[in-house]
Amino acid sequence: MLSTAVQAQTAPTPAITPEGVRAHVEFLADDLLEGRDAGTRGHEIAARYVATQFAALGLKPANGDNWYQQVPLEMRALGEPATSFVTIGGTRYANGTQAIVRANAPGAQKASGEAVFVGYGIASPENRIDDYAGLDVAGKTVVMLYGAPKSLPSDVRAALGQDKGKAAKARGAAAVITLFDSEMVKQYPWEVVVAEAGGPATRLAEPSDKPQELTPVSALLSPVAAEALFAGAPSSYKQILAAADKGRALKGFALKPAVAIEGTSSTRAFTSPNVVGVIPGSDPALAGEVVLLMAHLDHNGTRPDAKGEDKVFNGAMDNAAGTASMIEVARAFAASGSRPKRTVMFAAVTAEEDGLLGSQYLAKHPVGAGKVVSVVNLDMPILLYDFTDVVAFGAEHSTMGPLVAAAAAKDGVKLSPDPMPEENLFTRSDHFSFVQQGVPSVFLVTGHANGGAAAFKTFLATHYHKPSDDLKLPFNWAAGAKFARVNYNIARDLADAAQAPRWYADSPFGKQFAADAPKAVRAK
Repeated sequence: MLSTAVQAQTAPTPAITPEGVRAHVEFLADDLLEGRDAGTRGHEIAARYVATQFAALGLKPANGDNWYQQVPLEMRALGEPATSFVTIGGTRYANGTQAIVRANAPGAQKASGEAVFVGYGIASPENRIDDYAGLDVAGKTVVMLYGAPKSLPSDVRAALGQDKGKAAKARGAAAVITLFDSEMVKQYPWEVVVAEAGGPATRLAEPSDKPQELTPVSALLSPVAAEALFAGAPSSYKQILAAADKGRALKGFALKPAVAIEGTSSTRAFTSPNVVGVIPGSDPALAGEVVLLMAHLDHNGTRPDAKGEDKVFNGAMDNAAGTASMIEVARAFAASGSRPKRTVMFAAVTAEEDGLLGSQYLAKHPVGAGKVVSVVNLDMPILLYDFTDVVAFGAEHSTMGPLVAAAAAKDGVKLSPDPMPEENLFTRSDHFSFVQQGVPSVFLVTGHANGGAAAFKTFLATHYHKPSDDLKLPFNWAAGAKFARVNYNIARDLADAAQAPRWYADSPFGKQFAADAPKAVRAK
């Protein structure tokens, strides 16, 4: 239960102020927290801050009597060029030059012999796609394009891209080589790939919690190495890209050059906490159903090799702003004087920047007495303008969509459709860990109206994942308070609704991840 003092309050409107949002962001994005990287002192301080905020508001710890759920992680450093490389037809491409090699198991890992091109590497009977049809890949290296066919809807493409490593391993592949398609080549020049992917990689330490089963060794190749790989093949790498750009089916075939991949890695184990609190539901019939509000607490830490004098990646917008909004939603619940019918859970999760790891662990290792039935994820709201609309990525896939629209309208805010469907943003933040467990979810951000499109474009081009995402940005703190109010209304309506959200019958995510769950028919 909430504290007696909280129960006595009868505030007619949520107690959310611009000053409250600002205070949280200013603390969490301060240089003293050193960028809040998972497993560092700065993240531990941030976690303690969130836990004390929850406690002060009268929330209860979700993990027994503990605010924290410790997530087991391991950091795996890439091997040196002398010990990690790809050899194609006798030419060696050292790690960090024209190849990025990852050993996916401890120690030295090797694979050598024949290689087979398998298109996008997708096996989906439901979508009548089997890129492995007629191909023998047992003991061989499979070569696949990144992503999924452009001829498919963006949401289907995103769903199909999740289990490609598992499909390769299930068919006995010894290794996986991934090649970028034309879009990725343009978006990520190879020198950027080397700079961003060439560092240590963090992942969940428990094998059962890894996002997909992997072959012992894998590699990403540059266009230069890819051309060498397709030498003498029925189609060149450029021809494969041209066919993919036109949405044509890609037929697999054996590749002529012999391929060898060797990789080593060193591993460091550590833990980092999710911070999880709850407001227990008041309705005995509904209290076992949990509405989860979530925001990732981590960012990218401090990097001595960052360009310029500023080496701290403060993550003020990404995602101190989302975490601040979540805390203020909890404050609004406390100030309302009325407990929700369903249990409402608040989670500040770790290691999102490392691959949604904290949310994956929480989704697979639930805490608290109840089942999560819906998720609202707050990740990087752009609080630089007076937004008049919001985008709830994924709203079109479940009955959460109409509810989100009605709740936002209470604050004069419209719900807009996804303005960037080609980016597949619905699959790229923490809520997707719960989608994969069959839970209807939305990812809420400020919209593109009233100057939002320009604000987004400028932020992504200039400040995203850079030290300049800090407190010197011209925050609109009133917009921060409005964003928190919108999310309070959404969470309150979800918690008090007569029925928990359901996937629409035609949603590819509902079909893939919640095949046996009751579905809703989309209103015409």
